[in-house]
Formats: sequence, C-alpha cells, structure tokens
Amino acid sequence: MPGERRREGAPNGNSTQGFRQPPPNGRPPQGRRVPPPPPPAYAEPDPDREPELITHAAHNGYAPYDDRYDDDRYDPYDDETSLAQYSDDADFEDDPEGEEDGKNGKKALTPKQRKKRRWKIIRRVLYAMFGLFFVVPAIAFVITYFTVSVPSPQDVLAQQTQPITFYYADKSLMGRSVPQGGDRQLLQPNQVPEVIKHAVYSAEDATFETNSGFNVMAILRSVYNQATGGTGGGSTISQQYIKQATKNDQATLSRKWTELAKSFKLNNETSKSDIITGYLNIVFFGRGANGVAAASKAYFGKDVSQLNASEAALLAGMIQGPSRDRDTEYVHKRWNYVLDQMVANHWLSPADRKAAQFPTLIPRGQQKKQDAGTLDYFIQQRIMDELKSKGYDEDKLYSTGAKIYTTIDPNAQKQAIQAVQSNMEGQTDPSILGALVAVDPRTGGVLAYYGGPNTIKGDNGKDTLGVDWANTAQNPGSSMKAYDLTAWLKMGKGLGETFDGTNNRELGGRIVRNAGESASCGPQCTVKKAMEVSANTVFYDMVLNWTKPARVAEAAKEAGVVPAPQGKAKLGTSDANIALGGGATSVTPEDMAAGYSSFASGGVRRTQHFVARLTNAQDEVIFDESTDKGKPAFDDNADKSKQIAGNVTEALVPVIAESKLKCPDGHDCAGKTGTQQYDPKDSDPSSYKDRNAQTWMVGYTPSVSVAVWVGGDGNRPLHDKNDRPIFGKTIAGPTWQDFMDSYLKDKPSEKFDQVPPIGKDAADIVTPTRTAPPRTSSSDAPPPTSSEPPSSSAPPSSSSHHPPSDTTTPTRPSGIFGNGTGSGSGSTGGSPVVNGEPPRRTG
Repeated sequence: MPGERRREGAPNGNSTQGFRQPPPNGRPPQGRRVPPPPPPAYAEPDPDREPELITHAAHNGYAPYDDRYDDDRYDPYDDETSLAQYSDDADFEDDPEGEEDGKNGKKALTPKQRKKRRWKIIRRVLYAMFGLFFVVPAIAFVITYFTVSVPSPQDVLAQQTQPITFYYADKSLMGRSVPQGGDRQLLQPNQVPEVIKHAVYSAEDATFETNSGFNVMAILRSVYNQATGGTGGGSTISQQYIKQATKNDQATLSRKWTELAKSFKLNNETSKSDIITGYLNIVFFGRGANGVAAASKAYFGKDVSQLNASEAALLAGMIQGPSRDRDTEYVHKRWNYVLDQMVANHWLSPADRKAAQFPTLIPRGQQKKQDAGTLDYFIQQRIMDELKSKGYDEDKLYSTGAKIYTTIDPNAQKQAIQAVQSNMEGQTDPSILGALVAVDPRTGGVLAYYGGPNTIKGDNGKDTLGVDWANTAQNPGSSMKAYDLTAWLKMGKGLGETFDGTNNRELGGRIVRNAGESASCGPQCTVKKAMEVSANTVFYDMVLNWTKPARVAEAAKEAGVVPAPQGKAKLGTSDANIALGGGATSVTPEDMAAGYSSFASGGVRRTQHFVARLTNAQDEVIFDESTDKGKPAFDDNADKSKQIAGNVTEALVPVIAESKLKCPDGHDCAGKTGTQQYDPKDSDPSSYKDRNAQTWMVGYTPSVSVAVWVGGDGNRPLHDKNDRPIFGKTIAGPTWQDFMDSYLKDKPSEKFDQVPPIGKDAADIVTPTRTAPPRTSSSDAPPPTSSEPPSSSAPPSSSSHHPPSDTTTPTRPSGIFGNGTGSGSGSTGGSPVVNGEPPRRTG
C-alpha cells in the first residue's frame, strides 16, 4: 500500500528482523536441547490480527516456549546440561521415564555419560601433571639459563695458582715453589694427549663429546642407584667442571639445578676442547697434584706428553678417589675399570688391553724433592723481594705460574759455597760466619750469592732457619775508603795530592791511629800510597776537612750501595766515622759487591738484580732486564764518570799485592780489605782489646766484582784457628782469592781501561823515605805480635785544626793532610775513648 512501511527479512513481509524457521512440531530434535533464540528485533503489530499472548506468539518470530523452565531441577548454568551441549563429547539422551538418582532431585547419568565424565577428569589431571613436570620446569630452566653466569675455562685459568719455577742463568732448573693449594701446571688444549682424554671419558663421561652438558639417562640412573642403595653419580664432565670451577659442592637441589643450567650454557658457549682442558687443569688427582700435568709428575715423574694408555688409565681412575692413592686394591680396581671402558668405547684395542701392565709409581714425595732442586732459600727470598718491589708479589706470581730466569750462574754458585766453606773449615771459633756475593759489572746481575747455611742448630738442638749474612749490614771498615776516594776525585782532586800520614794524629778532637803503634805513611803521603797501605789518618782527614761525610755517602749511593728504607745499608753522616767504615755506617756484602762493580765497569752504574727475565706459564715475557744499558754513575758525563772510576781502580790495584793476594792468571784486578775492631767490655781479658769483629775483602776484574765478609753476629771478639785476631787478609782475603781463581779459570784474559789522571798525578810525586819504625803493611794486616794493635782512634778534649770551607780549593799547605780518627764509635765499633784513654782502631 502506498505509505505503508516495508518489512524486510521475512517471507510475505510479515516476519520480524532476526527471523529463523522454527523446527517441526515446535520442539528441538530429540536428544539435543537448543537454547532459546535471541529476542526479536522490534516489529510493528499487525492491525488486522487479534492480539495473542506474547509467550505463545510463535508466528511473530519467537521460538516455541521451552517447558524446561517450568522444571525446578533445570539449571541453565549446569556443566552437564547447558554447557555440555557445546562440547564435542556431549551425547545426552532424554530420560522419558523421568528417573531420578535421588541426589538433589537430579536425573541420573547414563553409563556412557559417566565414562565420558571420568575420561574428562583424567585428561585434566594429565594436563596438570604435564604442566607441573614439564612445562613449568622448562620455563624455570629457561629463566635460570639466562640468569646464571658460567665460568669459562679462561676465567678459571686466571684464578688458578700454579708453582713458581726458578731457573739458573743457563736456563737449567733451579727449583720450584709450590703454593699451599698444591702443585698445578696448566695446559693448553693442544697440549692434552688424546690418550688422556679417552681415559677420562671412559672413567667419568663416555658421551662427553656428544652430550649437551648433562645426560638424562645418567641422571635417572643416579636417582635409581641412590634410591636402591647403589653407587654411581649422574654428573657429566661439564657438570663436574662447573662444580670444581665454582668451588660449590653442596648437596642441595638448588645447586644441582643451577649446575645443570650452567653446564648446558657452557656447552653452548664453549668448545668441547676448552671444557675438557679446563677440567683436566683443575681436577684433583691426589698426591698434592691439581691437574693432570702435575699428577703425571707426582705419580710417574714424567711429563704428561709421555704417558701411555696404562698410565693414563690409572690417573683417570683416581679422579673419584684421589685420597686413596695408598689403597693398592682400590687403585688396581679403578685402573682395570677404566681400561675395560676404553675397550668398550673403542678407544683401546682388546689386544692392547690384554698386554697392559700396571704402571710403576714413583715414591710419594720424590717429585717434590726433585722439584725443590738446588734452590737456596736466601736466594729465593732475595728474588721475591726484588719482584715485589717491581709490583709482582707472591700471589700474582702464583696466579700466573711465573717462570723466573735468574742471573745466578750455577757454576759460580757452587764455587762461592766451596770457597767460603773450605776457608771456614778448621776454624775453632764458633762465632765466625761467612758470606760471599759476586756481581757481573757488565749487567748488574748477581752471579753468586751465599749468605750462609739455610738451617742451623738452635739452642734446643733442633734445626732452625739461619740468617742471611749476605743481606745483613755490618761495619765495612777500610773497604769504605774507595768511596772516600770517589768523593775526593769528584772534587777534582787527584791521587798525587799529599797528606800527613803519620800515626796518632789529632783530628776533629780525636786521635786517629794507623795500623800499629808506630806505623806511618810519612808526612808527605800521597793519596794513592795512603790507599795502598790503608792509612787511616789520611782518609779521616780527607773526609773531615775536605769532602765532608755527605759527599762520601752520596758517592757510595751512586756506586750501588742501597740505604734504608729501600735497602739495609746505613750511611752515617753525623760525623767523619763514615771515612773508615765505622760508627753508624754499615753495609751488606751485596751492597759492596754492587758498589765496586761500578768501578769495574768503568763508571757505569747498573742496578744489582737477581731476575734477568720474568714470564708467565705460557712463556709470555713480562719484563726483561737484559735491555738495561746502565747509566753514568759518578757524573752525568759518561767520560767523566769513567775517568773517576779509572782513577779509583788505579789506587786499588796495588792493594792486592799489599794484602798478600794476587790476581787470577791473565786478569787485571783491584780491591780493598776492611777490618772493624771489637769493642771490649770491662770483664773481657786484656787480649780481647786486639780482637776484631768484622773483616772484608772486596775486589774485582772487568768481568766480576766480589765481596767476601767474615765476621760475627754483631760485636764479637773473633780469633782464627791459631787463636790470633782475624783480619781482612787472613780469612776473607783467601776466600776471595779462591773464588776468583776458580771462577775465572779458562776465561779470556782481561785488562782495565787506561784513563787520564784527575788533578795531581801520583806519578809526579816522589814520596820521601820514611824514617818511622817498621809498620804493618796495612790496617788489615796482622801485627808482628799479638800485642801490636791495628789502627784506632780516640777523641781528645779539643782540636786546634781549622779545615778549609767546602768552597776552598786547598793547595798543599804543610800539615793540613794530617788529623784523623778511627771508626771507634757506633754499635759495632764501640764508642771512642776520650782524654788519653787507649785509642780505638779500624782497618
């Protein structure tokens, strides 16, 4: 009709929006219930029809009324009714009889429904178990994987302590120092023999090359063994490596869990070759050996590269019980097991297995003694002190497995020990001690070092650590005069200058004596002659009035004496006692050998050292002292420094013959003796006033500088086997001679370089004939009789001498080269005696 609204979506235009065809008979198919349709869209009423009840208006688009809503038992939200209709396994049937199960008035389920319901529950339980035992652990494992850190073999390698190895100058083994954690030698992957790998795989983890860091079957087998009381673990080599590397072996689930994740991650990030090498480097094998390289030496005394299958099997078998190496039965059992497993895994032929013999083991501790070598404890300590001063302490050296190539000549070391011990043999004074140090002037390297026996008998009769007398400071006596002369020459003064060298001179308020009551170098004694005869009066006057003590101390330091706190030496500058090596002045034999080496080298100062080269365990050089070319010692100008050293040498050459010594055949040599007197006590016998406490002989050729000290522990009255006082030339001198002869035998001849004289040349001076009574040859020479004292000094109450200022260059006024004193004051030399009391002496 015109103007009438057109209805869409239904036949004849009388259906509402959302219309759907109702099922036949107005009911859903049997066995399946259909939910009510959604409410219809709004439709305008038909004016030609009578109104009907909305609940039965099927013709206007509503679904037939569902009489289930009249049933009190119906629950549209029940799982088995409304929701089950959408389930694939729903197969409900109408119950025409309307039977009830008697519970809450609900209909009873058919057997088929109950069966389906049971399987649904089972499925849900299985899903839950799967999530609990597989999905959740997998998620947790992934989280753990990304949160844990894995110690790489390189990281672990950097943390391992290894022995420090010492070598002689000829690269022969001197000895090894093993850390407290035990012996360990780290290998690189290419250094691990295949036979070792196969033996360890057979003993610990046959699938190592193919597994992902853990073995599920091995873990299950381990659980079974533990549950049934059996033995055997489930850890792979990767897991064992993690446990060793992290040092965590707590029996906790959290540790095992993280260990699995770390092991898996390790295998994803690191090659198998690196893992097995890292493992073999850190695992303990017993006998104090960490790592297979150390174990090879501890069990067989050979390098790991020399092991055969039988020896490799024994070591691999010890991993599970390293502390049972004394249990012969256990060791044999493990050895057989590993060999059988090697055959089973095709790493050893049955024929070789049958022919295998149990390997021969070296006695426990034998390798440790061999590794100790001939390393002298005092040398080891000097080396460690030197490296520590360079920033390489003990911990750093152990962590790198340091290889220390020393400057010690093995032959020179033997000769030094022999020289000291042979000259001490037969001595009846138990207080006499000896030390010898030899330095190479061309490098500064210590060639030989003997500080005495490493162990001595204590008061209780037990062995105790000895004292390193080569590194103990003592009064040097007249051997200090070489530095007096150096300071003099640096002022431009020469060997031809003359002093009053007569005996018993009053200098600076003290009486200075020469060697013997009436000994005299004469009133016109040249410096060169004074050095030859060791005239105390000349050198005391020289230092007191000309060079001053500070210049002598400076010259000694320039030559190579190392004072405290860097060294042990003390250079007293408060008085002139430094001139004669007494009072507060004390030096070590090492200091003196190093100091005189600067004269031997022609004025080139090279720091004395024990370490020529330092490398790590992989032979990477850390530092090399061979590149040290030295520097001028006594002047910035190398030629001037050489001239000063050459003039000192010229003055020291005649001392050798004066001291009844001689140079080795074909070699020029020079040197100086030294003696420090014993400071007597009131209770001492009168003969003790002539006893000496310290004696020296320091001398050199162009290729070696040697200092020998023979003395006592502090202030002790020493005597020789004839019960006479000892001097520099009586024991120390012959010891020096024996070493020089043996060391330089068959070595090329050598001469000192000639240098121009400084200042007044001694060759231009004619020394007047002395009229004084005969004297001893030097302050270090024994007197003709036991009652004739060597040089000494004592201060008088006053002095009338007025020395020139430091800026005045003296000519040769009569009498100014007189005045002197001995080294009487000090802890070892005693205090000088005043006002006419018996004078003190020094050599």
